[in-house]
Amino acid sequence: MTTIGVDVGGTSVRAGVVDDAGVVLATAHGSSREDVDDEICRVVGELRAEHAVIAVGLAVAGFVASDRRTVLFAPHLPWRASAVADRLAQRIGLPVVLEHDANAAAVAEYRFGGLRGARVGLLVALGTGIGAALLIDGSVYRGAFGVAPELGHLRLVPDGRECPCGKRGCWERYCSGTALAATARDMGAAESTGREVAQAARAGDPLALAAVDEMARWLGDGLALVADVYDPEVVVIGGGVSGSADLYLDKAVDRYRALMTGTGHRPVARVVRAQRGDEAGMVGAAALAAGWVGGAGRVG
Repeated sequence: MTTIGVDVGGTSVRAGVVDDAGVVLATAHGSSREDVDDEICRVVGELRAEHAVIAVGLAVAGFVASDRRTVLFAPHLPWRASAVADRLAQRIGLPVVLEHDANAAAVAEYRFGGLRGARVGLLVALGTGIGAALLIDGSVYRGAFGVAPELGHLRLVPDGRECPCGKRGCWERYCSGTALAATARDMGAAESTGREVAQAARAGDPLALAAVDEMARWLGDGLALVADVYDPEVVVIGGGVSGSADLYLDKAVDRYRALMTGTGHRPVARVVRAQRGDEAGMVGAAALAAGWVGGAGRVG
């Protein structure tokens, strides 16, 4: 059973033909800065010209309604209470299902990566901000209205850094690619990106290393808080910043273990780096599309 997964981000549209084993057979790319509906139809059409597929899944950076048909809000896309799935299904001529991008990535990790076999598995995606997903017995936990869990906006620092969500002190303002660059600037570094700070740390720059250590501290703090709430068996660290996990993950895990309630008297979650990398969103979306068709409307 072959399907197409489309990862719809704030600037790009990436699509892939994916088989039952989670293997990406072909890809196509577009820009979400253009008419995003047109771009999705274009890349799907490009892939369908060479591959027989039965359904399309979209991994969306935004709030997706629990019926998997409507995007409630996507901060970097023009969709507001938009019936995206039905509209695109009519244009494409195939079943279309939606999923939050972090949920889709978690499904990919559960089916084909680091969350395999986990009864309670958590994905924490470190990128521009923090995306998160919780899987219980392989099913996505969505909350009452389809938008859980927004872990990146847990407030860790009262009156801390301003967050685009409108609050101050959110976890992602201290633990993300954006946060890494901000911390380096606060320490006196020149203007840079999180990727550049990580590269400097890898080269041994003391200030960059200090900024990475600070991010590791906040990652450990957040994981300890989340573990007290969800008690996961496995935590997968994904997103673009996970490419530098060797610089910070061991220190973050040590802090998490030290801070969790009942430390030394309870099992500790296994914390691992994501295995499916930047293809996780489209692989998970494709798997969910296959489940939608094969399971008569059931997803995740």
